Amino acid sequence: MTLAAHGAVTARTKGKSETAKRAFDVFASACGLVALAPLFAVVALAVKLDSPGPAFFRQTRIGRDGRPFLIWKFRSMRAAGRGPSFTAEGDSRITRVGAWIRAAKADELPQLINVLVGDMSLVGPRPETPDLLELYSPEHRAQMLSVQPGVTDYASLFLRNEGALLAQSDDPARFYRDKLIPMKALLLQRYLAEMSLRADIRIVLLTVAALFRRSAKTEEEASLHALLAEKPCLPST
Repeated sequence: MTLAAHGAVTARTKGKSETAKRAFDVFASACGLVALAPLFAVVALAVKLDSPGPAFFRQTRIGRDGRPFLIWKFRSMRAAGRGPSFTAEGDSRITRVGAWIRAAKADELPQLINVLVGDMSLVGPRPETPDLLELYSPEHRAQMLSVQPGVTDYASLFLRNEGALLAQSDDPARFYRDKLIPMKALLLQRYLAEMSLRADIRIVLLTVAALFRRSAKTEEEASLHALLAEKPCLPST
């Protein structure tokens, strides 16, 4: 097979894979929005009753190829709260209902809207705000922006207690930059190496299972947390 023919086959295979991924995203997000509509109503009402402000929170994030979009979340902080783009557990900006929905990851559910309209995928690197994206190395930033951002990924699974890790740090901003970002880079490389519809379905199922396994740590999570505790963990970006 010539180099040109090999390139054409690779392009067709990639195109089919992306089509299957998008079809899965549309089907799953549409079904999820319908099935979770009653929960959406309950959470939205609780957020509104708990503190002044809208039920939903929208924020600019950077998506594939550097395209900005507005991400949807249930509001978990005071409407006028100001602070860093990352949030540590116990942050004073978090409301009472906000603490509960963040612990249950219910604040992320409105991102099914982003998936349905094509801003995001169910599985992919978590989209960052423009200021946090600048903290990433050029190589890692290019990898992140080469694929559609997602609602969940390996970092969401294995670093799902990110807020607690930040709260335990003496310098959360430095910890995020020097520890969490390099770890997320390694987890993204793992996802890119095995990226497929089968891998996406597996990550979605693992994410759902993790919601019901709040306290137990997998062996892989324990290893990652051990690395985070080392000084230094990984080279800073």
